Formats: sequence, structure tokens, C-alpha cells
Amino acid sequence: MRVIFSPRFLLLIVLFFYAVACKKKPTLEFPEDAVTEINDTLARIQQSRTRYATLTPAYLATKKPYIEHFANKFWPLNSTNISFLVAKDGQIIFEKYQGYANKNKKTIITAETPLHIASVSKVLTATAILELIDRGKFALHTKVKSILKSFPYPDITVQTLLNHRSGLRNYAYFTEEKGVWNRKKPLTNSDLLRILGEKNITTEYPNDTRFTYCNTNYAILALIIEKITGLTFSVAMQEMVFKPLGMKNTYVFDYFKDKKTAIPSYKGNNAEIGIDYLDCVYGDKNIYSTPQDLLKFDLARNSPRFLKPDLFRKVFQGYSNERKGTKNYGLGIRMINWETDLAFV
Repeated sequence: MRVIFSPRFLLLIVLFFYAVACKKKPTLEFPEDAVTEINDTLARIQQSRTRYATLTPAYLATKKPYIEHFANKFWPLNSTNISFLVAKDGQIIFEKYQGYANKNKKTIITAETPLHIASVSKVLTATAILELIDRGKFALHTKVKSILKSFPYPDITVQTLLNHRSGLRNYAYFTEEKGVWNRKKPLTNSDLLRILGEKNITTEYPNDTRFTYCNTNYAILALIIEKITGLTFSVAMQEMVFKPLGMKNTYVFDYFKDKKTAIPSYKGNNAEIGIDYLDCVYGDKNIYSTPQDLLKFDLARNSPRFLKPDLFRKVFQGYSNERKGTKNYGLGIRMINWETDLAFV
């Protein structure tokens, strides 16, 4: 199978119903000390050392107008709030930022303003887990209960959390059931782990028998990161991923510290999406970032330096093959498997 990895022609589109108006020099800056010695607990991702040939003026002259036309066609000036970036081989070809960071305050977003990347957060959470596996802290087949002692499901493994085959129910739904949770109180990851056992929350199906995309999986993975590193998820992600890659404008949202300052999300009708009791849970969501930071992250993820070859192959392998189709899911990554033996991740 030949896999199309995004660094060869990377298209990062971040649509948050907010956005930007600024122009930056299209280069990436990495910290000189990005690759550092790991301590006994942390496993830090390494930045990509792959150096691609500089894009030629002829190539840029062909591609940039086409991409610009595409962007202007779908997102005319001031009509939509977007943050949009296109790059090839780590070199930015085109960026488009427009709209307001906060519509009430009329503040515009710049390329450095972190925006909520929603479930793309799962890819970053999976990366931290994979780094810990690569360093021998635990294995894909490790039972979650051996790490989180109060986890009530003995068969579920780290791998079936990563590939959404655990059978866990989505916390956004079962916390609405009578007597499970007081929705006037913010729900935390630790609360979630506790009520899974105390409220006898059953699974939807036996472990590793089918695929169902479920946010609960990644909320539990965040707790595993905390347990193994001895750090909060926010600090662990900073030390393991954001700092090593120079992702200076990326952070994990803290419900109690950031809810008044984080860039709000908006619906299509420009109505602000408020904070609710689910916004205290992280791992499945609640990472704020920028397209330029995500480009650094994507290059590192697709670098030969990311993981040992055997584990790297498993990341981009589809695990849900009960039914014939093109859509599949690896270890924290969506993919399309075409009959032509090509895979798009």
C-alpha cells in the first residue's frame, strides 16, 4: 500500500467560525534545542530533520494563484471566519486569515492566535501516547486497568482506545441520563473515570469487535498520560509535544483559567457557542493551536524520527475492516483506503 502523507502536499484548513487578517513571511522557526535528552518519564517528540528542495519560483507561480482563487471563491473577503494554510514539503505556499477573534470586541485574529481545533486534538493526544509506547513505558496491548486501577473494564487496551474499538459509550450522552451527573457542575476527566464505575456505565459492545468513534476513549488516554508522566495533561503536552516542536501558540484549554480569555467559537449564524459542563474534559478536544504550529507538528509526525519503524507502520494501518469500504481509522488518525491501493491519511 502506498500512503499519501501530508508533508508532500500539505493542506491545513482550520475553520472555526472566527479568524484572521494578517500576512506573515512563509517560513517555519524551530527552537535550536528542540531535540533534548528525555528524562526517565517523558518522551519528547523530535522535530523533523528532513530537508526538502526549495520550491521553485515556477512551481509557486503555478500553484499559488490556483490556491488563492480557490480560497477567494469559497471564502470571499469578510464573508467567513477562517484560518487557512497550504504548504508543500514544509514550505508555506499560501495563507488566508480573516474574520474576528471576538465579534463583540471586534478583535481580529492573527496567524499567532490559537483557535480551538476540536477533535483534531485527538491526533495530538495520540502522539503523546505513541511517544510513551515508543519509549517502553507501556505497550499497545497493555490493559488500561493495569494503569488506571479504578477503570472498570478489564478487557479494554490502550490500542482499542486509540482506534475507537473499545466499545465505551460517549460521555456526552450518558452524563445526560438521570442520576449520572449534575450538569450544573463542570465534568472533569477524573470525574468521568469515577462515574464509569460508580454508575455502572455499560459498554455498547465487547472490546475490539467493532469501530465506534467515541470521545470517551481520548479522555481516558489523557488520564493515562497524566498517570505515566506524573504531570497534568496540559504540562505533559507542553513538554512532550508543543515545546520540542516550537509550537509557541498551542496550549491545552483550562476551563477554570482560560474560559474568559480563549477565542470563542461561533455557529454559522455568528451566534457564539457558550461554555458548558463538558468543556472541562480534555484529550478528545480542548487544544488550541494555529495552522503554522500544526504544520510543524505534521512534519514531525511524518518524519522517520517520529517512532520506531514497526510502531510507525501500526499508526497508519486500518483496524476497522468488518465491512468493505474506503473509510478506516488507524491509531489516532483517520484514513481513506482506495481500491487502487492508495491510502490518504
